[in-house]
Parts: sequence; C-alpha cells; structure tokens
Amino acid sequence: MTSRKPSPLGLFERYLSLWVALCIAAGVGLGLVLPELFNSIARLEYASVNLVVAVFIWVMIYPMMVNVDFSSLKEVGRKPKGLCITLVINWLIKPFTMAALGILFFEHVFAGMVEPQTAKEYIAGMILLGVAPCTAMVFVWSQLVRGDANYTLVQVSINDLIMVFAFAPLAAFLLGVTDIVVPWETLLLSVILYVVIPLAAGYGTRKILDNGGDYARIASFTASIKPISVLGLLATVVLLFGFQAQTIVANPLVIVLIAIPLVIQSYGIFMIAYVWAYLWRVPFNIAAPAGLIGTSNFFELAVAVAIGLFGLNSGAALATVVGVLVEVPVMLSLVAIANRTQYRFAAS
Repeated sequence: MTSRKPSPLGLFERYLSLWVALCIAAGVGLGLVLPELFNSIARLEYASVNLVVAVFIWVMIYPMMVNVDFSSLKEVGRKPKGLCITLVINWLIKPFTMAALGILFFEHVFAGMVEPQTAKEYIAGMILLGVAPCTAMVFVWSQLVRGDANYTLVQVSINDLIMVFAFAPLAAFLLGVTDIVVPWETLLLSVILYVVIPLAAGYGTRKILDNGGDYARIASFTASIKPISVLGLLATVVLLFGFQAQTIVANPLVIVLIAIPLVIQSYGIFMIAYVWAYLWRVPFNIAAPAGLIGTSNFFELAVAVAIGLFGLNSGAALATVVGVLVEVPVMLSLVAIANRTQYRFAAS
C-alpha cells in the first residue's frame, strides 16, 4: 500500500466555509447587539475608504503578494496555450459574463424581490468580483490537482501586473454599462491601496528575504504571518456582516439570491476554460490550473473596492462577501471534477 500524500489544504483552508459561516453569524449577532459600535467603526474613514477595514485587508493581501515571483515571467513563452486560456478567460470573458448574469438575475429574474437601487448595488458587487482574478488560493487549487507549479506562478504574476493597469478601467466600464455612477478617484485610490502598494511591499520583502535563490526563508516568512492573514480575513467578514446585520435579518433570502448567479458563473467559467483546454489538447497539469485560475476570485480586492465605492453598508459590499462564502465549496467541487476527468487529457 502507498501512503497518502498530505493535503495541501491546511486546517483553515479545509474548513474555510465553516469559519466564514461562523464569522457571518458572529457579525450579524454583534451588529444587532452593538449597533453603535459598528456605526462608530463605519465613521472611521478617509476618502470613502474605511481605515479599520483597510488595515484588515492589507493584512490579508500582503502575504499573497510576497508569494508573487516576478522572475518567473521569463518562463512566459514555454506554455503559451494554458496562459492564453487563462488570460482570455480572466480579462475578456469572465468580467462580462458576471455582469450579464447580474443584470439577468437582479433586473429580470429577481425583479420585484429586491429594490431597484439595491439590485444595482448587488450587480456592482458581482462585477467587482468578476474583474478581480485570484492571486492566492489558486496556489492551493493548483496543488490539489497536481498542477504545474511554475505555470501557476507565471499566471499569478502576469495577472497581478495586468490588474495594476486594467482593473480600474474595466471595472469602471462595466459599472457604467449598468448605469452606476463611478467615482474614478475612489476606484483609482483603491487600486493603489490594495494592488500597487501591497504588490510593491511584497516585492520588496521578497528581495530582502531571497538569498541567492534559496526560497526557504520566503516560505518560512509567509508561513509565520499566515495566521495574521487568516485573522484579517475573518475579522473583515465579522465587520462587514455586522454592518449589514439589520438588512440581513430583515431579508435573509438576499444571501441565497446573490449566491445563485455566483455559483452559475463559477461552474460556467470553469467549463469554458476546461473544455477549451481539452479541445486544444493541453496537458492536464496545465488544463486543470487554467480552469481553476480562471474561475477563482480575488475577493479581498473586490471587498475593499466595493466598500470604497459604495460604502460599508451597501449591497455591493454584501455581494462581495457572499462571494467569499460561495467560493471555497464551489472550488473544491471543481477540483474533484478535474481529478475525476484527468484520464481524458494528454499527459504532460
């Protein structure tokens, strides 16, 4: 008998949906019991950016950016098919299908169940999720399908570079299409705060820790600060649901309504990328990560921008947080689908 390999998922990642669900319950409970406390925290903002939430989000994002190795960009030409698939999915398909699903469900299917202005905010939150490709959990998903680690690293590095320049214009375009007024100053400030600065800090930290190509110090450092990152995520969830407590208690069905198009989007995007890779005869260790990278979202960035653009108590902020709750169980099911269909793909 062969011994089973340990799961790449740690305790936190394996039960992320449970932790998020518990924090949602805690946030709603605290928001009902201590509404003045959450109102006081909500007033701590500058230029539409809440300072408390900003700190928690920086704590979440920074360790992910330390893992980005820009030296991997020199490998970009070695496996162009997989890279082409994920870039097209992330930047030319996924944002537009997310916007289309948001409009379909909240302006038509769910019309009459949600106030028109609130519906627009839910659509905006979904769009922000769709425009933000994941940069952290994709490493976990890639490991679970035994994907090509170098390919995953190249894809994440390129996505982060593209995001610096493309996130704000693409988000503004799609939000404008849905007739939402976009405060450009706040959107650009959010990109600088939550992409450019953490990316620069991560790069600087990596250069300091990297000693002659020995990545052990980098791995040790990111492992040591991971618990802080986890606390940042969970604290953000508690705060956001605390701000939204009154709305959720008055209409708990809204969580289900937001989750439905998000789930459809996730499975649909994965199938587009995965089938494309199969038809293009891409090896499984590239095809599976390509589908998973295209599906996963950088929900930390989406949450931060939604708060900056629409406020802590907005439907947009709520929609992005529901994305956190939906993502992990959906992504784990997609990992299972990939592993069960591995035999259909060419070997690497």
